[in-house]
Amino acid sequence: MHCTLVLEGEELWLLADKAVYWPAHRCLLIADAHFGKASAYRSLGQPVPQGTTTANLERLDRLLSAYACEQVIFLGDFLHGPGSHASGTLGALRDWRERHTALHMTLIRGNHDKRAGDPPTDLRIEVVTEPLLMGPFALRHEPETHPSHHVLAGHVHPVYRLRGKGRQSLRLPCFQIGTQVSLLPAFGAFTGGYAVQQDNDRRIFVIGDHHVWPVS
Repeated sequence: MHCTLVLEGEELWLLADKAVYWPAHRCLLIADAHFGKASAYRSLGQPVPQGTTTANLERLDRLLSAYACEQVIFLGDFLHGPGSHASGTLGALRDWRERHTALHMTLIRGNHDKRAGDPPTDLRIEVVTEPLLMGPFALRHEPETHPSHHVLAGHVHPVYRLRGKGRQSLRLPCFQIGTQVSLLPAFGAFTGGYAVQQDNDRRIFVIGDHHVWPVS
């Protein structure tokens, strides 16, 4: 399920799979995939789960099947780090790319991409520096304001804490929609999150139980 949002005169769909679909451009926006994060940690001897890259690609496949996409734009941090160039991670990415040869893919370099290096050329991903201006939006990794465009960014991995009775609370990934800068949640599994708040200038849309809904 998704939540429809009109921002700067453009219709955007906030997706429960932690991405944004832009119907006018048949475009999927994804922030902070961090492919190969688990393998990077395992290369350092850390006992972390396996299969996160496969799970992320399966989720991406579901989105591409559900929405008419001609392009995917990654708002930074495609690969997690140098250890993400493990053969298993790159092999899974190459297999996935072969199933989507007609899809145009763009990566806006993030801080982790600078450490990890650009994706291998055979993945056919156009790599650019931020910002990428597209319609009324400046697509970035770092959530810094732009003088003329509304910024859509990642990097923060925003989450919101819903509070219940007593000490009960629940941390959920979220979209934070601001007046000048809006944040996408981290797409990748095993990425953690930073708690953000709602105020007069920032609206929160939380993700849970395969739905997206605004925090009142």
